[in-house]
Amino acid sequence: MSTVVESTATTPKVVELEITGACQLQCTQCFAESGPHGTHGAMTADDWRRVISDAAALGVREVQLIGGEPTMHPAWAELVDHALCLGIGVEVYSNLFHIKPGWWSVLAREGVKLATSYYSDRAEEHDAITTRPGSYERTRAHIAEAVRRGIPLRVGIVSVLRGQRVAEARRELEALGVTQIRTDRTRHLGRASLPGTEADATELCGRCGHGQVAVLPSGEVTPCVMSRWLVTGNVRKSGLAAILGGESWAEALHAIPARADGNSCDPDCKPASDSGDCSPAERDACDPKYDE
Repeated sequence: MSTVVESTATTPKVVELEITGACQLQCTQCFAESGPHGTHGAMTADDWRRVISDAAALGVREVQLIGGEPTMHPAWAELVDHALCLGIGVEVYSNLFHIKPGWWSVLAREGVKLATSYYSDRAEEHDAITTRPGSYERTRAHIAEAVRRGIPLRVGIVSVLRGQRVAEARRELEALGVTQIRTDRTRHLGRASLPGTEADATELCGRCGHGQVAVLPSGEVTPCVMSRWLVTGNVRKSGLAAILGGESWAEALHAIPARADGNSCDPDCKPASDSGDCSPAERDACDPKYDE
């Protein structure tokens, strides 16, 4: 006999909008498996604007533009403007590989924050993970420029390689003036999946769907960008509120194992007060540790 999971309406604080699968980099641990051959998917700019409007109607506090590399989407700046006009904050999660001069004025707007990933204080190690020569120098320079401009910035460091210079990368970021730095281990999802294995919910932090929801380039809705196989609906067919109040959403949350004696977060996680997101998206709720 199948178990019936009751649906409960959910009001997320953050909606993650994976607006593209395209990226200049092809990081070895990328859970989205994005890269130069990625596409913007089935969602149009109008579709994304409608989702942002739905999020505003739900009382969402913030949308996060993520990818892939969100700035590779031709409408990313328009989506930022649409959200701000509706009173929603925006975080742009960029690899900071390429920032056109005119984009800084968008990133510096009131209500906009910036986030990025960083891997090492040595170019050869950082670039080995991103698989793009020169990515270390570009990202580092743009981090310094964001700090100089006073743009709110947080940086996530993911431990990918054995002996990776994570501690040194943190010190370098601190020297550049970055104050929000969090670390995580590689999650064995997407490109980092173990050979011959399927997606494993135990790789998640346990808080997916609690305080946030993700919309993928296909329009599919999942508890977070890392739990992308737990599809609960599609915003091209249904409104966000209907999906979050549906049985498929409740079933997806039920499928994510709770951690640490009933606490929904991993034992190595330190939940904070705001968002329920998890690394490597690296929002405020989790500060996972790793073995150095």
